[in-house]
Amino acid sequence: MIDKHRWLPYVISFFAIVLTAFTFYMYGSADKTNPATASSDDNETEAQQESNGGDSDISNTINNEINADGGNVDNSIVNEINGNNGEIDNTINNTINSENGDIGNNIENHINGDEATIDNQIENNLTNSSNNRIDNSVSNNIEVSIDVNVTNNIVNNVEGKGDSEENVTDENGNGDEAANEEENGNGDEADNGTEDSKGNGKTPATVWGVDSASLTTEDMLSCVRENFGDPQVWARYLGDKEGVSHGLTEEEVERLHENDIDIMVIWNHFTDATGYEKGQSEATAAIEMAREFGVPEGVAIFANVEPIYPIDADFLLGWYDAMEESEYESGVYGIFHPDRELYTAYETAAEENPSLLENNYVWTSSPNIGITTEENAPEYDPEAPEGALIAGWQYGIDAQTCNIDTNHFDSNVFDVLW
Repeated sequence: MIDKHRWLPYVISFFAIVLTAFTFYMYGSADKTNPATASSDDNETEAQQESNGGDSDISNTINNEINADGGNVDNSIVNEINGNNGEIDNTINNTINSENGDIGNNIENHINGDEATIDNQIENNLTNSSNNRIDNSVSNNIEVSIDVNVTNNIVNNVEGKGDSEENVTDENGNGDEAANEEENGNGDEADNGTEDSKGNGKTPATVWGVDSASLTTEDMLSCVRENFGDPQVWARYLGDKEGVSHGLTEEEVERLHENDIDIMVIWNHFTDATGYEKGQSEATAAIEMAREFGVPEGVAIFANVEPIYPIDADFLLGWYDAMEESEYESGVYGIFHPDRELYTAYETAAEENPSLLENNYVWTSSPNIGITTEENAPEYDPEAPEGALIAGWQYGIDAQTCNIDTNHFDSNVFDVLW
């Protein structure tokens, strides 16, 4: 007769081993590339992927939903592909149903190869909102020669009362190949039109214009006039910045002047805006290139301070002092919103050197209203430090057509344009 009680411990041990092995097998086989999904009051998600070789596909999907006061979302995606036939698909969906929400989305794509395709989709939904902030930053750095297709689609839906800040920054380092879309569904209707006096001999308070990282070809000029309006100012970059912007050419200068369009000059050959010596060295480099290119005396050169750059007052003072000693005028571009480091740094610099307020031109991209035609441009309402010499307001970023941003330029800047 078999003693069942004697074999019972062995049977139990056997099944325990089998269960443990099965559990480890299932865990080890889980798909680690599944989209990140969160539902809480504070989410921070980072995704970084690198692929080397041909036929590289990267797909990132992030979904965040917050139903609580003071919700914060911070998403960061960095992709790098070294090889041909690279495809990147990034999708970020954020929903905050609360007050005091803060959404930050940062996407960086780096592709070195041919036949690149990038699709960036960002959707932010704020309901029952007040005192909310949305900050979207998309940077596409592409070193390719053929077949580049980029789509950036950013949608901000804001419903509620109170103050909400929306900032969108986008850099496309692929020349004319980028296709960018931006929609701001915040329920607000912009007040249309300006009080510019055109064609009557009077100097208008502001004029409508554009800026672009692309070359101003005949097709580009026709595209802007057919789809947006007749720009009187066109802001362009001094010198090529690989993967970011084409530099102004002599042919462009001639074409723009033949069409009675003044040129605003931008310097963007830096990513760190800290330190007095750094400010002076960047200004010196800008001055030397301007001289070589033939930019006339008295034209302002604007230091391009992107929101992702570190910035301090010393850099601004260094830039200003070097420019003041030259034959050119000093200018600074950036998001001059009171919550931004650039705003604070500028106020600090002005306290140390009050002449900054009188002589340095400020080109602000705050607030961001969104792309419009000239006819439907919002009333002139730029944000800048108190007492600043305002050159213009870049109120709309990344037009779906023509690869331009839309601006109001102040009469203050007329004398320092080319």
